[in-house]
Amino acid sequence: MMSRMNAGFFQFSPVFGDVQRNLETLLKAIQSFEGHLLVFPELALSGYQFLSKEEVQEMAEDIPSGPAIKALEDAVRGRDLHVVVGLAERDHGRLYNSAVLIGPKGYIGTYRKTHLFFEETLWFAPGDTGFLVWDIGRAQVGILVCFDWFFPEAARSLAIKGADILCHPSNLVLPYCPDAMVTRCLENRVFAITANRVGREQRGEKSALQFIGMSEIVGPNGKILCRSSQKNEELRLCEIDIAEARNKRINSYNDLLKDRQPQWYVS
Repeated sequence: MMSRMNAGFFQFSPVFGDVQRNLETLLKAIQSFEGHLLVFPELALSGYQFLSKEEVQEMAEDIPSGPAIKALEDAVRGRDLHVVVGLAERDHGRLYNSAVLIGPKGYIGTYRKTHLFFEETLWFAPGDTGFLVWDIGRAQVGILVCFDWFFPEAARSLAIKGADILCHPSNLVLPYCPDAMVTRCLENRVFAITANRVGREQRGEKSALQFIGMSEIVGPNGKILCRSSQKNEELRLCEIDIAEARNKRINSYNDLLKDRQPQWYVS
């Protein structure tokens, strides 16, 4: 397996409710991207600040049979490229805040957000997929969605399962996450790609949401390899060496995962 790969994120401001326009924005980013792995924000097709469950239902789609999934498959098919996209999922009357992984041969898998934040708890069911890892050839990837970062068990579960890269679609409004991902990477010796959105949403009588941008790629040593602005649309890419995430040794005596003592941990 080749050790080096080019990974990136696309930070933008989705137009609430305009699924087709947002999809076209994603497709243009995919077309111009020249790397191997591209991560998009949480709920990238719909926007974030819903007013009712009916709104979510209208903008959600079945996975993998939905039209947006098919369009994304067509955009990626045959290329040496995998994409992770956050979207609202509809499944047998339930709604999930999900992210899909799509590769050269089409749809690969879905992760459903485990830890719902704020009013998401009104619209979505908690995810039931567990924390999944997929082999995309150049690397092993796992997915977290936004608020999942707040729970160290989520990132650790993916690391234990062999993830080299944490793909992290987000709609961040709290300021802590970009710096906290440094710790998540250090404590698991993995890469993380946080794809956040920018812009402002204010709908109905609700308080305005200001998204913080600052999408980033962090290395297993905690180094921020690239970080975007707080306000601008940005498509970023950097080269990473997956071998760095495979080496869990901290020094000649300590191995991060082998030194775990789970019999003493509270579950």
